[in-house]
This record gives sequence, C-alpha cells and structure tokens, in this order.
Amino acid sequence: MRWDIFCSVVDNYGDIGVTWRLARQLAAEHGLAVRLWVDEPAAFARLCPQADAALAQQWLAGVEVCRWTADFPSVAAADVVIEAFACTLPARYVEAMAARVEPPLWLNLEYLSAEDWVPGCHGLPSPQPGGLQKFFFFPGFVPGTGGLLREAGLLERRRQFQADAGARQAFLAGLGVPPVAGAWLISLFAYENPVLGPWLDALAQGAQPVQLLVPRGRIEGDLYRWLGVAAAQAGDCWQRGSLHLHLLPFVSQDDYDRLLWSCDFNAVRGEDSFVRAQWAGRPLLWHIYQQEEGAHWDKLDAFLALYRAALPPLAGEALTAWWHAWNGRGDMAQAWQALCGQAEALAAHAQDWCREQASRPDLATALVQFHRNWLSCAA
Repeated sequence: MRWDIFCSVVDNYGDIGVTWRLARQLAAEHGLAVRLWVDEPAAFARLCPQADAALAQQWLAGVEVCRWTADFPSVAAADVVIEAFACTLPARYVEAMAARVEPPLWLNLEYLSAEDWVPGCHGLPSPQPGGLQKFFFFPGFVPGTGGLLREAGLLERRRQFQADAGARQAFLAGLGVPPVAGAWLISLFAYENPVLGPWLDALAQGAQPVQLLVPRGRIEGDLYRWLGVAAAQAGDCWQRGSLHLHLLPFVSQDDYDRLLWSCDFNAVRGEDSFVRAQWAGRPLLWHIYQQEEGAHWDKLDAFLALYRAALPPLAGEALTAWWHAWNGRGDMAQAWQALCGQAEALAAHAQDWCREQASRPDLATALVQFHRNWLSCAA
C-alpha cells in the first residue's frame, strides 16, 4: 500500500515538521510505503540532518523523500494521497489520480484547531473534477477528530528521560547549558514578538533564577535588541540579574523533544512544537501564528477553554492572561508574576492533560483506520 504526502513549506518548519513525523510513523509503525514530496528541501534538511538538500530523491528512516518541483514529473499516483494544510497538488499528479482504475483516497490534512465546529467537519467529502473525491481530515483534541501525532512509546521514552537526572544533565551539557542551582528552565521557540522585552525584564528582576534556552530562530532579533548586541552564535550565553540566557543551535526533532522534556516551562509556536510541548507534560506558552482580521484568536481561545476546563479558577485565569499577553493582549510582566504563583497547579495539570490526550488514538493510526473504513465502504 503506497501513500504520498505533499508538503509545501510555508511556515518555517511547522508544515514540514508535521509531515515528516507523520511519514516516518506511517512507514515505521504501519508498514506503509510512504513518499514525501517537499518543495523546500533546505528546510527539511535542518530538521533532519541526515538529509541532503541537493538530492531530488533519497531514502530516510524508511521514507522516500522527493523534491517537489514546479515541473512535476510523470509518476503513478499512490493509493492514498495526503495534501497537507491545503497545499495545491500538481495538476499532472491530479491527472494521474483520475487515470487510476481504482481512484485513490484523497485527504486534505487540515490545520489543528480546538474550535467546536471541527468534529462536524472532520471526514466530510468534497467532490472534485474528474470524478475524484477529497475528504477533510482534522487533527484535534476531542472525540470525533483525528487526534494528535504521537509515536508508539513516545511517552514512555519521555518518562524514562525525565526520571534520569543524569541523562537530562548530560543532554543539556551537550547543548552548552551548565546547571544553575535552583533555576527554572524555560525553552523559547517563537515568532518575532515585541513583548519579549517586558518578559525578559520580569525574569531578570525576579527572585526565581531562570535559565532561558533559545534555539536559533525568528525570535533572535528581539533577543539581541534586549541584550544590546548586534549578533551572536549558538553557544553564547549572558546573565542579567536572575536570568541566564543561552542561545542554542537549531536541533533535530528528536533533540527538540528532549529539550522540551528537560524544561519546567516551554514557550512554543505554530503547530508542530505546540503538540510536542503537550507531550512533554510541562506547562506551555503558545505563540499562535497570526491571521488576518484576528482569526487566530478564535483558535487560541478555543484551545484555552478546553485546556483550562479542569484547572482551578485562579490557575486558569493566570494561564489565560499569560497566553493573551504573549500574543499581544495584556501586560506580559504582570501576567508572568501571576503565573508563577500557580506553577504547581499548572505542572500537575499539564501531566493530566497529556494523559487524557494519550488515551485517544493518535493521528497516524486514525488516518490508517479512515482508509480501511473507506475501502470497506467502497467494496
């Protein structure tokens, strides 16, 4: 059974991050022949250091990775075709789909959302030219959606790592992060954000020592302005009051998971790191990708309403104020101070939320089951 996944890299590693994890899992855990089409191999190579961005075709982790070019080659269409995040399939490939004796299952893997309309739209068909039919497939947090990406054994690997202080210290040392007695560790992966400065001020002036671990990325400019430096390189570190800042290299997906597992709080962005932070079982701060006319606020508040439902009221209010301030509505310094008083409740809730989400089928398994059901209906 052959599956083709198409990924157009439009969001600085989020799209390719999701599709690469999905392709690997489908191949490794479900025994499928998976071909991943990527239009920006250089972005893929940063997430997968074993990849060669110059190659038109290569095999990695059991997945055939192909360059998606404007002049798309003439290839046979797969049994299942996934267009990730509403990317447009090449016209030549759609023609190949229509030419099959048995049409393929065509899935539009949508963006993740907790909005209440998602379960009602998950799995709906959409007739296409040439007699084809496309289905909308929504990841999600509740029954009636496609679930979240989660590899088999992920949470057990996380548990073992977090229980092994030596492994955690050795990993951080490999990134150039020495231990600081009593410090909270916070990872920071974000888009450009003008409220970074007020948060860093609050961290520097607080009584609680903090080590802020910043993988290289789009937030660097705001970081440099606050530090008063023109540039820096991975491995550089600074101390301002109670705040110890560490600039880290851009790491592989597996190492990024370990970074999230190592920290007490994780600031993440987009979709891929957002989900991985939830599997880390630690309190998180989401920098959502901004959309026109503020449409992203509906997504952010829908998730917050779901996530904070089981939190004590004060902890839920503190979390909401923190997320709102980070995304441009509120005072970041005040929000952080209020949040610190709820750290224990938030940490316990992050573990509970992780267990709740892990009780549901993962996204790859849900996709495979959807295909099986579709085949049964077509028989």
